[in-house]
Amino acid sequence: QVQLVESGGGLVQAGGSLRLSCAASGRTDSRYAMGWFRQAPGKEREFVATISWSGGNTYYADSVKGRFTISRDNAKNTVYLQMNSLKPEDTDVYYCAADRGTSWSMSRDPTGAHYWGKGTLVTVSS
Repeated sequence: QVQLVESGGGLVQAGGSLRLSCAASGRTDSRYAMGWFRQAPGKEREFVATISWSGGNTYYADSVKGRFTISRDNAKNTVYLQMNSLKPEDTDVYYCAADRGTSWSMSRDPTGAHYWGKGTLVTVSS
């Protein structure tokens, strides 16, 4: 079992920045791909960004490319999402996920990851 806990969400004005963190605990000895997904009430969960175990492969949704950066620190069992130039349409609950598959496969299946955090709310005001 792997437990994921997100932090760093909050209220920010459009154009501002936030950094989300996701701390993993439990069976962190396996090589998990990690990712961030987001979901608004009444909408489907959507892919934001994923990263491979080594950090060498990253994938981004078109809507966040050039604005968001995913990274990880395996020594701290933590994955990050740096979000810059935030827009009101980025307002969502952001979820961290972990999976033994590839970061590519995670990006193709927004609900298929094996482990999920409980989410952190990001609100961007206009």
